[in-house]
Amino acid sequence: MSNSRLARVRMIGLNVWIVALAATAVGSMLATDARAVTIAMEEFMIPAADPGIELYVRNKHPQGVNAFSGDKIVLFVHGATYPAETAFDLRLNGISWMEYIAERGYDVYLVDIRGYGRSTRPKEMDAPADQNEPIVRTPIAVRDVGSAVDFILKRRGVSKIDLLGWSWGTTIMGWYTSEHNDKVNKLVLYAPGWLREAGASLTDTGGKLGAYRAVSKAAAKGRWLTGVAEDQKATLIPPGWFEAWADATFATDPVGAKQSPPVLRAPNGVVADGREFWYAGKPMYDPANIRVPTFLAHAEWDADLPSYMLYAYFAKLTHTPYKRYVQIGEGTHTIIMEKNRMQLFQAVQAFLDEHVTIGE
Repeated sequence: MSNSRLARVRMIGLNVWIVALAATAVGSMLATDARAVTIAMEEFMIPAADPGIELYVRNKHPQGVNAFSGDKIVLFVHGATYPAETAFDLRLNGISWMEYIAERGYDVYLVDIRGYGRSTRPKEMDAPADQNEPIVRTPIAVRDVGSAVDFILKRRGVSKIDLLGWSWGTTIMGWYTSEHNDKVNKLVLYAPGWLREAGASLTDTGGKLGAYRAVSKAAAKGRWLTGVAEDQKATLIPPGWFEAWADATFATDPVGAKQSPPVLRAPNGVVADGREFWYAGKPMYDPANIRVPTFLAHAEWDADLPSYMLYAYFAKLTHTPYKRYVQIGEGTHTIIMEKNRMQLFQAVQAFLDEHVTIGE
């Protein structure tokens, strides 16, 4: 090899090494700087589609930034029993999932469906539960999410955003997306629900359903740890995390908090939908109508929505540009607040951040 050719090879090698070193340095800086970002919080009560109903919406984003592209905006909705803020934005070990996403340059929102958290509680919740039929069925929840989506689209001047749902929230977000693909950039479903093969949901304790149900802290922890081996229970939830979540969650229901022992009231519409549709082999919507990139996240010890639902749902996603799922070990339905929560956060974040071009 000539001296000039050898010099060029060495220079190319040096350039590659410098580029690689620079990329590593930038990656390290971004990882370090994420926790240094100051997060601003804003809260809203927005009108639902029905008169007299207001929905609580919380927003967190990097302070001083007010313009975001649609692929940097995320909306989260909760599951069947607990409100959004005390899971998605509960600060554990110094950070919540909502803040984790916001620190990475995102405009992040959560919404409470009517009857949950700080949103309007339907008048049926002022009466004894057995005096009315189950309230807040899934189509109503889908409509509430639609109100939140439209609020965000208008506020930020974008045409579509990312959606993130947990548990019942995966049904809400999946159904909404199947009818409004034009308003959704990416879809994340954490603990996806689908047709139940046998038995009832852990939220369904049997008997005639009233308008709402009352859940105690002891029942909440028992449900959380269902399916976890005895020798794993002591280390699954870091010390103090369950108590922090329970205190924050039960405080969102001022009426239930006054009872002894305190309870959290939750609408029974989702339970009625389970009996009428999901236990009976009748899907409420078709995932084949979802036409946006979709990511499913699940934990192996989830007894609420077992692994077979993950696999069945994934197979139904036949028209997405691309799809993916992750199954996380040593976690339950509530891995969002367990020792392995960062595996969930990081997997979802990678999906939100990526830019995939099919066929390259």
